[in-house]
Amino acid sequence: MSGIGLREFQDLIESIYYERDAARGLEGTALWFVEEVGELIRGIRRGEGRDYLEGEFADVLAWLSTLASLEGIDLAAAAAEKYREGCPRCRRAPCACD
Repeated sequence: MSGIGLREFQDLIESIYYERDAARGLEGTALWFVEEVGELIRGIRRGEGRDYLEGEFADVLAWLSTLASLEGIDLAAAAAEKYREGCPRCRRAPCACD
C-alpha cells in the first residue's frame, strides 16, 4: 500500500471510518484529532522511536483526512492549490519570509 497519494488515502479513510465519524459529528471528530496530535507531540518530546512516531503521524493524517471529508474538502487538492506557488505569503520556495 505504500506510495498511494493523499487523495487515495483520504478515500481509504472514508471507506473505513466515514459513517462512524459522520455520526460523531465534526466537533467530536475534531476532539479525537486534537488528542492524536497530542500523542504525536508527546512522542516527539519523549524521543520515541521511529516505529512509534510513524504510527502517530499516520493517525494524525487519518484524523485530518476525516475532518476534511466531513467538510467535503479534497485535502490533496486544497493543499496543492494553496502551496503550488511556494509559500502562500512570499510565493517563494524555499520560503523567504522573516
